[in-house]
Amino acid sequence: MATHTAAYRREQARAAYLARLANCPTHRLLDRIGDKWVSLVLKELADGPRRYGDLARAIAGVTQKMLTQTLRLLERDGLVSRVVTASVPTRVDYRLTPLGESLLPVMHVVTQWAEEHIDEIDAARRSSGAGS
Repeated sequence: MATHTAAYRREQARAAYLARLANCPTHRLLDRIGDKWVSLVLKELADGPRRYGDLARAIAGVTQKMLTQTLRLLERDGLVSRVVTASVPTRVDYRLTPLGESLLPVMHVVTQWAEEHIDEIDAARRSSGAGS
């Protein structure tokens, strides 16, 4: 029977943990919606379809690159659809899919919880010396 070093066993355990984490549905979703721009895009699309330029103006600080990348990721994940209308110039609208709309109540609860408890979190961080 082969024996392994403690470092090898730790590395094997780490690899197994990372594999489980990569397949965890909760972790995968929180990784997506936890992105700064994702939550803002979802919030803007909650009121209905929006054109790219409207989104860019509504989301302060987002660069063209980040907005485009965020919309593509959300489209890839099935949360947002992109509708192209043939006209001059071409019109592109983004809207939440039914799957994206089903995420809105979850986002609302998380937002509400954050607003109710952020002062407590900030106080805990200050008392631990961790800062923001």
